[in-house]
Amino acid sequence: MHIESPVFGSIDVDPDKIIEFPRGLPGFESCQRFTFVQEDGQSPSVLQMQSVDDPQVAFSVADPASLGVNYEFVLSDAEVSLLALGAPSEATVVVIVRKNDAGGSPADAGLRANFMAPLVINVEARRGLQKVMEKVGCDVTLRGQ
Repeated sequence: MHIESPVFGSIDVDPDKIIEFPRGLPGFESCQRFTFVQEDGQSPSVLQMQSVDDPQVAFSVADPASLGVNYEFVLSDAEVSLLALGAPSEATVVVIVRKNDAGGSPADAGLRANFMAPLVINVEARRGLQKVMEKVGCDVTLRGQ
């Protein structure tokens, strides 16, 4: 499969690398098929999730653990079924991140992550969903280097 992405230009997409989000993503319900692309020169800790259905749509995603955040949440039976999960270890969690605009103070610079709505993906079954959480209790560890 071949798509023309305004972000990546002309890319070939292996059908075996497409992740299906049967419900789409909130606000992007018509985008149900995505592939992951690593942008040249970009840190491997941030990937691009390119929509196959609408080449205009792409999101940056990261492993929350690389940002110092670990999730523990419960999936409903319907969510487990949608993901075709046989065991919790089959689930991979990523969060959508965006680069904060340069305007404002230096304290506002860096990446912003949507921790309230992680993406849960079964890589083997190539199925995913966005788990929108209304309340989050979390511990965040900050490490200076």
